[in-house]
Amino acid sequence: MPGLPAPSAVFHRAPGDPSAPGPAAEASRAAGGLVAVEAPQPEADRPSSADPVLRRQRRRLALAGVPGHVAKGRTFTRQALQDWGWDSTETSEDTLLIVSELLTNASLHADGCHELVLTADETALRVEVHDGTTVLPVPHPAPHRGIPGGRGLYIVERLSDRWDTHVYGTGKAVWAEIEATRLDDSTTATP
Repeated sequence: MPGLPAPSAVFHRAPGDPSAPGPAAEASRAAGGLVAVEAPQPEADRPSSADPVLRRQRRRLALAGVPGHVAKGRTFTRQALQDWGWDSTETSEDTLLIVSELLTNASLHADGCHELVLTADETALRVEVHDGTTVLPVPHPAPHRGIPGGRGLYIVERLSDRWDTHVYGTGKAVWAEIEATRLDDSTTATP
C-alpha cells in the first residue's frame, strides 16, 4: 500500500484539543473520543517503496458512553480511508457499512461499543469493534422480509473478506477484514 508511511503513535484527546494540528486531530475532535493515531515518520526515516518491510497503521476511537457513536465511527473511518488513499472505490463505501453494522450490533446486543480500531497494512484493512460482553454474536436464523433487524452479520459476512470474534477478559472484539486490493483504486481502475 504505497500511501502508508511507517508508523509512530500520537494521541489526541477530543473534543477541545485546539493545539493538535491536521486531519487526524480534526477526526478526533469530530469523533468525540480518545483517539490514537499512528503518525508518519519524517521522510528520512521512511523505508523506500522497494523496502520489503511491512508498514502498518492503527487508529483507535474510544466510544464508551459517547452519544451518536455510529455516526462518529463512520466519520472516523471515512477520514482514515481518505488519509490512506482508500476512499474512492465502492469497497470504501462497503467499509463504512461494515463499521455501521458492527457498531450497531455492539450497541444493541453487547452492552455497548467501547472502542473502534482500524488497522491497515499492505494486505488488508481490519475493522474491530470492542464491546462489553463475552457473549458471541449469532446471526439471526431467519430474518423476516420487510421487518427491520437480523441482517447485520449477514451484511458484514457478505461485504468483508473474512470476519470473526476474539474474546478477552470481560469483553470481545468483533472484527472484519477487507483485502487492500479491493480498496486500492489503482488496482480497480478501468482504462
